[in-house]
Amino acid sequence: MKLRSLIILAVILLSSTFVEAQYKVLDKPWVKENTPTRRVVPYTHVREADVMWHRRVWRTIDLREKINHPLYYPILPIEDRKSLFDVLKIAMGEGTITAYDDINDEFTVPLTKAEVEERMSYPIIQEQFDEYGEIMDGFADTVMEPYTAQDVVAYRLNEDWFFDNERSIMDVRIMGLCPVRKEIDAQTEVFKGYVPMFWVYFPEARYVFANYDVFNRQNDAERRTFEDIFWKRMFNSYAYKRSNVYDRVNQDWLKNIELLLEADRIKDDIFKMEHDLWHF
Repeated sequence: MKLRSLIILAVILLSSTFVEAQYKVLDKPWVKENTPTRRVVPYTHVREADVMWHRRVWRTIDLREKINHPLYYPILPIEDRKSLFDVLKIAMGEGTITAYDDINDEFTVPLTKAEVEERMSYPIIQEQFDEYGEIMDGFADTVMEPYTAQDVVAYRLNEDWFFDNERSIMDVRIMGLCPVRKEIDAQTEVFKGYVPMFWVYFPEARYVFANYDVFNRQNDAERRTFEDIFWKRMFNSYAYKRSNVYDRVNQDWLKNIELLLEADRIKDDIFKMEHDLWHF
């Protein structure tokens, strides 16, 4: 009897797989083979003795800017493209990317799968109604609703700028990535601010980003990946912190237009350092 049940279950599974395969059609005249098999370009080895100058910089990528839209859209995943946040959700669900606590960006406190799911969802109170359509007092359920790509409005980066004496170039390596979401009051629906969700170790995430397409405004046939976007720095951002003795962000001691001026000053200091090194 047990063997017969197993045979019936196998037949059902095979039948469902066959039906699904029937509805899975090729939506292009060719089979996509490039992106799913892409491999990351390895970083050039750097010796500590060759680093003449180094500065850590923290940046914010505002997804409202048009140049950054490929990281934000599509809000709902489609067959061949997903937003960066949806890619992170898939990778963390599969265990290929580790999430770290947002208390710091030193990647010292990894989050468990349950903690990640908690940070990626918010509670909703669902009231219950009686047969007459009236709200039943004392009867309400709290359910967890996952955040979507629409809720993530920015990404934070921390990156290391350094001058490599061996190659005689100024180089940069992104070390961390942090999605930032909007915080809305559940009862009043009033905007409360922006909340960092978790940090991702970027060198680990590169292997995932290299296999997901992003939209190319000039040519659909020349699809770039998230890895290309970050490697070629095809995004706009502003600096909100650089390494300092107080370990404080710009917003702790500046406000309004001074924040933008300080961000430009940080960028200009790196530019000047790169060029002044040739005159030492």
